[in-house]
Amino acid sequence: MVTIKDVARVAGVSPSTVSRVVRGQGKVGKKCRAKVQKIIEEMGYRPNTNARALVSQRAELVGIVTPALHKPFFGSIAFGAEKASRLTSYQVMMRNSQNDPDLEVDAINSLREHGCENMILHSKFGDADTLKSLADKIPGLVFINRFLPEMASRCVWLDNVSGGRLAADYLFKQGHREMAIVSFNSNNEDQIDRINGVKQGLTARGLTLPEANIVLREDAGPDVNNMQEYCTHAVNELLSRDVSFTAIIAYNDEMAIGIMNALFDLGKNVPEDISVIGFDDLDIAQKCRPALTTIHYPIVEMAEYATKLSLQMTLEKEEVIGRTHLFMPTIVERKSVKKIDVV
Repeated sequence: MVTIKDVARVAGVSPSTVSRVVRGQGKVGKKCRAKVQKIIEEMGYRPNTNARALVSQRAELVGIVTPALHKPFFGSIAFGAEKASRLTSYQVMMRNSQNDPDLEVDAINSLREHGCENMILHSKFGDADTLKSLADKIPGLVFINRFLPEMASRCVWLDNVSGGRLAADYLFKQGHREMAIVSFNSNNEDQIDRINGVKQGLTARGLTLPEANIVLREDAGPDVNNMQEYCTHAVNELLSRDVSFTAIIAYNDEMAIGIMNALFDLGKNVPEDISVIGFDDLDIAQKCRPALTTIHYPIVEMAEYATKLSLQMTLEKEEVIGRTHLFMPTIVERKSVKKIDVV
C-alpha cells in the first residue's frame, strides 16, 4: 500500500506538505501542489479517511441537501460539489428534503450524526431562524441559491432580478413588445425576483407588463410532479384571456419545454407563432426542438464554489469573513425566439 511518506519521498517534499495538498488546506505553492497531485495520481495513493476521522473526531465529508436530486437542476448541484471535492480527500454524501422543512432538518441531522461539518444546503422554504440556529452549530454550512442577509458570508446565490431583466431586454431587442409569463404561485423568492426583473426591464423601455399576461397557477409549486400537465393548463389559461403577446417567459427550462409542447399540441409553432424563453440552461435546453433560448444559471460553478467555501470556512476561517458570493446570469441564444421586424 502506498503511504503518504512514499508520496513525499518521490515528490521531494515533507509528509506534511503532501497532507496539506490532500486536505486542500494550508499554503502550498501552485507548482508544488500540481507536482504533488500528479505524483499522488500516478502512485495511486488513497488517504485513510477512516483513520483520520478517528484522530480528528470529524468525518471528511461534504454533505449535500437538496429538494430532489433526481431533477437535473439539483443533480447539477451534486455534480459541482463532487467535482470540487474530488480535488481533496473529502467524500460527498447526499440527502433529499422534498422541499419539506422538517425533512430538511432531519437530513442535516443525519449528516451531522456521520460527523459531517461541511454541508451545502439548498433551502427555499426553511425558516430563517431555524437556518441561523443550524449555521451556529455547523462550521461549514453554506446556503446555495438563497440569500439570507444576516448570514451573507455563507450564501452563494444568483441575481435573479438581473436574469428577468436579461430575458425582457433580449426579447425587446428581437422586436417583441408584448410578453407573457408562466410561473408558479408560491413564495419562492426566485420566481418573484425574475418577474420583478422582467417588469423592470420593460419599464426601462417604456413598456408595461399587464397582470393578465402573468399566469401563476394555484395548483402546483416548483416541485410539481406532472410538469407537462401543469404547462398545458397554464397555456390554455393564458390563451383563454383577452390579452396579446408574442413571447412567453417561463420560470425554468423544464417549464419552457412543457409550454412549447402544449403550444404544438394546440397547432401553434415555436417560434413562428409564439416565442418561448427559459431559465437555467440545463442540458435538455439544447437537445429539444427547437433548441431553447434561455438564461444561463451557472449552478455547477456555484456548487463548486460553495463546496470550496465550506472547506475554507472550517480550515481557513479568517479568509472568508465579510465576503459575499453573488453570481450573475447570462443569455444563451438558440432557436426558440423569433426576430420580429418593428414597424
